[in-house]
Amino acid sequence: MTTYTPRPIDPAALKQLRAMDDAGRPCVPFTATEGGDPLRCCLRPVRTGERVALVSYAPLRRWAAETWAKPGAYDEQGPVFIHAEECEGPGPSPAYPFARTGALRTLRRYDTEGRIVGGRLLEIPETAAEGFDAAFAEAFADPRVALVHVRAVEYGCFHFEVRRP
Repeated sequence: MTTYTPRPIDPAALKQLRAMDDAGRPCVPFTATEGGDPLRCCLRPVRTGERVALVSYAPLRRWAAETWAKPGAYDEQGPVFIHAEECEGPGPSPAYPFARTGALRTLRRYDTEGRIVGGRLLEIPETAAEGFDAAFAEAFADPRVALVHVRAVEYGCFHFEVRRP
């Protein structure tokens, strides 16, 4: 059972991203010809035929706006897939999203000011939930850690965020 809660992109942020992304570019929807890309709005893979968009997203910047943190140079943006129109969001799931055995993830730890205070490389084990739970427990054992961003090593894509429980 998952101890930590993976957070999708907030619905208010999604509404903004569907108009203009965090790099200042308009959203350009398209119909997916293949499935599999990770959707950050509902934390599941894209299905063939769905209307989606690839947008630039700055997760730390948006969190900092909520909390008045000042991440400075650690504020970064990158590509994420979202549904082109409003969706139902994530369904109930006992597992972490996009957890393919053997895939490499980096877990970046941030303090309350939005500065990186460590990180960890995780090769997703066959028991993905246990592997993620242990990595998050390790991260949050440091009292400075306020949130953790999970990113793909191969492309650097943001997958999801976990905040201190």
